[in-house]
Amino acid sequence: QVQLVESGGGLVQPGGSLRLSCAASGSIFSIYAMDWYRQAPGKLRELITANSVKGRFTISRDNAKKTVYLQMNSLKPEDTAVYYCHADTAQREYWGQGTQVTVSS
Repeated sequence: QVQLVESGGGLVQPGGSLRLSCAASGSIFSIYAMDWYRQAPGKLRELITANSVKGRFTISRDNAKKTVYLQMNSLKPEDTAVYYCHADTAQREYWGQGTQVTVSS
């Protein structure tokens, strides 16, 4: 089993920045990939890629610690969503509980 715990969400003004963290625990040796998704109200959950956020976000990883970070810059109101950490193992995928990011003035 793998547990994923996100942190770092909150309320930020447009143009601001936030850094999300996701720490994996449990059978971390079985993880071969970790990434970030988000789900805005009324929309499908989507994978965050450089293209989907036009280069404003950066994903970094500490493979030894099985921790993944999401640095979000130049935030816009349309970035408001629940952000989820995701991990793949050979047997199944895992999701964190999600962290709310709200971009509003």
